[in-house]
Amino acid sequence: MREPVLIIAEAGVNHNGDPLLARQMVEVAAHCGADFVKFQTFKTEHLVTRDAPKATYQEANTGVIGSQYDMLKKLEISDKAHVELIRHCEKQGIGFLSTPFDSASAALLQRVGVGRFKVGSGDLTNIPLIRQLAGYGKPLIVSTGMATMREIARVLEVIDQVGLPRELVTLLHASTEYPAPYSGVNLRAMLTMKRRFGVRIGYSDHTQGIEIPVAAVALGAQVIEKHFTLDRNLEGPDHKASLEPEELAAMVRAIRNVEASLGSGRKNPTAGEKMNMQAARKSIVAACDIREGELLSEDNLTVKRPGTGIPSLEWDRIIGTFAVRDYRK
Repeated sequence: MREPVLIIAEAGVNHNGDPLLARQMVEVAAHCGADFVKFQTFKTEHLVTRDAPKATYQEANTGVIGSQYDMLKKLEISDKAHVELIRHCEKQGIGFLSTPFDSASAALLQRVGVGRFKVGSGDLTNIPLIRQLAGYGKPLIVSTGMATMREIARVLEVIDQVGLPRELVTLLHASTEYPAPYSGVNLRAMLTMKRRFGVRIGYSDHTQGIEIPVAAVALGAQVIEKHFTLDRNLEGPDHKASLEPEELAAMVRAIRNVEASLGSGRKNPTAGEKMNMQAARKSIVAACDIREGELLSEDNLTVKRPGTGIPSLEWDRIIGTFAVRDYRK
């Protein structure tokens, strides 16, 4: 039987560097039914140079003043806050997950005992970080936004060399635009990766709304990741492309409904359908009065509800036989 889809509510940096806001996001993600709430772990000085420009979408959402370094520095959360968030996740009954953006952050997450790691699309080509994370021997989720199949193959080669089994690796198809246009999503690429690499697949969504992650589940995604925020009007780089709480809850419900609808693939009537068979199906009945011994034909037979007599499926077998008794219309 297929395992339930793993739903990751991506808090990212939408806590704006405020541990209390981060705790609230844990509570909201748990209430909405997500399996994991995911943050981003980084030390700004290890992640970006002091004069690195902002990405286009970051400028659009935070203004052109200041560098990427200045923006990210405000969004860091401390080592202590990580420990507190993990404990809070345990109390709320939701898994903690984070994307490390540098070696020190990866080591921190390993020290505090996270159960799995997530690699962001921007670090797919970061071989030292990939090698470090795979070396921890824990499940590894890798986003593939901006990547070519050749680059993905190289990353999996490195993971294989480290010795992490392929069954512990999940590749997430993604489009690294914020928000991503529907025409650029290319969900079928997810299936291409599954056929080529033989690993678990999923989808990290940056489109507006909830339709595309739900569609990804119908196509076979085993992991779904989606940004959320407490309020899209908050300041920060990612709020505008994120779901608000009621939308996150709606996405989780829709995914679970789609999961339930996919079924086993075996074509058999359900218990509920069996209850309706007699009322909905038809039996072979007399179209007019028929005497015993009369030839049964399309002229004196028809089919009508209910399906409590000879099934209409037997029509060809009955035509051309003789009535064994009298039948009234």
